[in-house]
Amino acid sequence: MTSRNSAATIGSSVFFAMATAVGLTIANIYYSQPMLGLMEREVAGAAVTFVPTATQLGYAAGLVLLVPLGDLLERKRLIVVQCLALPVALALVALAPTGPAILAASLLVGVMASVVQQIVPLAATLAPEDRRGSVVGTVMAGLLCGILLSRTVAGFVGGAFGWRAMFWLAVPMALLTAALMAAKLPRSRPERTGLRYGGLLASLWELWREFPALRLAAYTQCCQFGVFSVFWTILALRLQEPRFGLGPEAAGLFGVLGAVGVLAAPIAGRLSDRGGPGKVVVFASVLTLASWLVFGFWQSIAGLVVGVLALDVAVQLSQISNQSIIYALRPEARSRINTVYMGMMFLAGGACSGAATAIWHAWGWSGVSLLGIGVSALGVALQALRLR
Repeated sequence: MTSRNSAATIGSSVFFAMATAVGLTIANIYYSQPMLGLMEREVAGAAVTFVPTATQLGYAAGLVLLVPLGDLLERKRLIVVQCLALPVALALVALAPTGPAILAASLLVGVMASVVQQIVPLAATLAPEDRRGSVVGTVMAGLLCGILLSRTVAGFVGGAFGWRAMFWLAVPMALLTAALMAAKLPRSRPERTGLRYGGLLASLWELWREFPALRLAAYTQCCQFGVFSVFWTILALRLQEPRFGLGPEAAGLFGVLGAVGVLAAPIAGRLSDRGGPGKVVVFASVLTLASWLVFGFWQSIAGLVVGVLALDVAVQLSQISNQSIIYALRPEARSRINTVYMGMMFLAGGACSGAATAIWHAWGWSGVSLLGIGVSALGVALQALRLR
């Protein structure tokens, strides 16, 4: 980034616009989760239950193939173009007639929604050095709002008008996001790396090998986001069981509860700025394991409520703190470092989401709880490396 776009010249309204944009954009890959029951009843075949997995795998593909371009091209133009492609993918989901067609369109939605990870490292670049954690925390609070409240909106819209209506509603919201970014983002010029696109992709492996802190942060967040995906993928199916008998609206309301984690984002950023992020990540990993123990042993609506509050706060604390660590490693390679970190995270999320769906059909909630506890325990074990 050139000095003329230094943090000193950037107003808070720009960071607010970025937080809004990432929230509206990331929401698109989560609309399907509370509506899975509705989609299963309308579309024949089991393929449709893997829509959350396809969307997250598409997001991971976009991270690897598109996000590194942020270190090569003018970032504002790149963000706006990708935002304009997203509503096309959303319309394809709404029009798709069969399960496989829905999966293919959902994969494309995930690819285009990866523009979120163009915006987050840009926020880190624009932020003052001593406020980077809090600025990233603010933008990530917008992202978490999008993740959680998307389920609330989708639950009510899907319950009232059908699941396709939700994706049609998402089309003008995506266009609004593109207009917001075109109006508010400053133009930037990436640092000269001497690399072309192929070289940028090849350098991802070099960055992975060079920075042990990047590897530890990525492995840790794989566990955190993996169990986060497990819970939210299965929640709607869990709530529609006869013992609860609840529909997509109830699954959406859990998004409102989870939005308490939004409060953790700025707090995590400030803690990372002042006392270092490592201890925050250790605490978050333990809290995630505790949340899954609650899910496993307190099998009631109250247990789900307590568990989701703990889980969403923990995942947000860990995410912000780990991003504070990796964005300080090599400023001129932030987009590529973010690609490695977020790509690993969403691959893990997609894999855990798919595993949770298969385990749910075979062993129900007990099997899903064991999966969540096991992956969370692995995340706690990784923190022994951090403490050493």
